[in-house]
Amino acid sequence: MAKPSSKFYVVWKGIKPGIYTSWDECKAQITAFQGAAYKGFPTFEEAKEAYDSAKNMIAGKGAGSKKEVAGTKKSGVGKAIVPSMSVDAACSGNPGIMEYRGVDTADKREIFRMGPFPLGTNNIGEFLALVHGLALMKKNGVNYPIYSDSLTARSWVRNRKIKTNLVRDEKTRELFALIDRALIWLNTNTYSNEILVWDTVNWGEIPADFGRK
Repeated sequence: MAKPSSKFYVVWKGIKPGIYTSWDECKAQITAFQGAAYKGFPTFEEAKEAYDSAKNMIAGKGAGSKKEVAGTKKSGVGKAIVPSMSVDAACSGNPGIMEYRGVDTADKREIFRMGPFPLGTNNIGEFLALVHGLALMKKNGVNYPIYSDSLTARSWVRNRKIKTNLVRDEKTRELFALIDRALIWLNTNTYSNEILVWDTVNWGEIPADFGRK
């Protein structure tokens, strides 16, 4: 559920779907609207990405289109596939203190958790969570699907490279060591696990969500 501390609010299902810059504007769209779907984000870019991703999903474009590279698919309306893993990240500010984790989709049992790191971004956390999940399942011989609600993280994994303005310094040294290791793993390994889009609009928050939006 979105909290008033967020700066931008996406309303997927409400009186007037869209992106709003205040909690009062968002609240006006969801109050008394049955089945309202909304979420708060720290930056406009993340809010727009989430809003556009949902619109593309409904239209059959973007992450679920036939043009996308095999291995990253749309989950589809209905129910999430189980058994599977779900991953997510939390960042206090962007950049800010960041952590990420992976959980069992069915019961939210935590499988791994990393951080908090003193300085990171949500996109980096989502990316590292995806790679961590893929590597862990390959190591254990598990071929379960993995869910993510981050368009950027899925793109970075698919392209095996990242794009970030985060500066390499002493404060981010440990985090960049993990990023470098993740990129090496992606470029030297293959995996057969499906990376699926978590359908936030119809299913609510991804099970790995930290509940700090």
